[in-house]
Amino acid sequence: MSFELLLDVIHSKTIESWKDRNEKALAALFGSRYSKRTEKTVKLRAPDMKGTGDEGVPYAAYIHPSNPDAGAYGGMCFVVFPVEGEPCLVGMGTGTQGLAPDEAVLGRPGHARKMRAICAWLNHSFGRGQLVAWAKQDPTRIDVDVPDGVQRAWPQYGRVFKRYGKVMYALYKPGDDLAATEGAVAAMLDVMFEERGGELLAAHKEESQSIRSTWFTHLMPDANQGEIVDLLKHRRYVILQGPPGTGKTRMARLILDGDYAGCGRSIQFHPNTTYENFIGGLAPDQAYGDGALGFRFVPIRGFLTEAARTALGDPSKPYLLHIDEINRADLGKVLGEAIYLLEPEPEKPREISLAYDFGPPFGGTLYLPDNLHILGTMNTADRSIAIVDVAVRRRFAFWSMWPSLAVVRECGCQLTESAFEKLVSIFVEHAPDDAFELVPGHSYFLEKDPERSKRNLKTSLAPLLREYLTQGYVGGFAEPIRSYLQWLDSL
Repeated sequence: MSFELLLDVIHSKTIESWKDRNEKALAALFGSRYSKRTEKTVKLRAPDMKGTGDEGVPYAAYIHPSNPDAGAYGGMCFVVFPVEGEPCLVGMGTGTQGLAPDEAVLGRPGHARKMRAICAWLNHSFGRGQLVAWAKQDPTRIDVDVPDGVQRAWPQYGRVFKRYGKVMYALYKPGDDLAATEGAVAAMLDVMFEERGGELLAAHKEESQSIRSTWFTHLMPDANQGEIVDLLKHRRYVILQGPPGTGKTRMARLILDGDYAGCGRSIQFHPNTTYENFIGGLAPDQAYGDGALGFRFVPIRGFLTEAARTALGDPSKPYLLHIDEINRADLGKVLGEAIYLLEPEPEKPREISLAYDFGPPFGGTLYLPDNLHILGTMNTADRSIAIVDVAVRRRFAFWSMWPSLAVVRECGCQLTESAFEKLVSIFVEHAPDDAFELVPGHSYFLEKDPERSKRNLKTSLAPLLREYLTQGYVGGFAEPIRSYLQWLDSL
């Protein structure tokens, strides 16, 4: 019975007996889904405001118990806004009095990150092409209103937005699907009570974990080889990006060896990769130098020109050029004028003139056959060289790869699974957005033998984390990382 009364409130489309119904709905949560002890972490504010002015916007809020019984309140809250003739608007917000006493929760990157993931899941699973959920980037920005686009899409809640738009940071607009509303409510309340130190009853932990796993896929999606191959077929030029150890190179090799049946080649970029290496240039003709005086320089095809020539030899087969560590080179310089060719669907065939004649089939020009695809891999933790050229970025489709708990469970042991979950939790909760993409991948945790796993964690994972600390990449949450390293040392 945990959510039945609350769902009835949200979908009843009336504000009759508003306070009484909400008191019963809140009370029904404890002892059925959450422990009785969790009841002490909230109290209800549900005034019967039936006025027509801005101040007369009724609501029911689950607020921090330290707040007064009347007047302005502060901190994190779960809120339900009734509108006559429509389901209630549901969401998370802060009191108009400010962030306290939940400033630590609201200011932590993880809370905002979870709400954004929940809303992304709701839009993806229940939106059917329409926006049904929205989340603010930063819940502490109570000077930022709900975007105009959202307000225009949900005009029936105009009075709510006008009065409370700036203090709301996650919203869900229910439709007729009660299961969708239940999922949204469960996800938001589970996070809120977890942040407050509440606890789920044992009978609901598996269901809660299932919901969490579903929206968590929008936070750190699993890699899908089929989708990457499909993207290559339609966009031709794709880059796999992600933290170290997430299997980007392995995925590229699987695609090359499997989906392309080995029709292609792998190369690796580095800081000294040049235009001459990739497109082509002059090089000494060693045959001419044998027994002769001096050297003769001749045009030599680069990796891309050679790949285009090979692909053109059999247009019926797709050909894949895999470029590992593509962000280790300065792509703007390496590509030169050839960047013009990287257009997946040009209006008409494109070609460029080259400085030298590289022989058949191109001679002094270069074009890329339709069956030539490029798959790059890019380590987001490498801050020394990065793809920043907007013109280059526009020509590639980017696919992010994240650490996978499923892979660790399959190929690791209990220790590595625990180590993985602890470290990912630190990044989810504390890492700002620019550091979140540095979370180490699952390859650091793939060892079934407990003793060898201890050694691997200490000799592979720990040095990476210490390097993060040295470079200042995790400066905003250095202490949790140091604590984690101390735990690794104790193994």
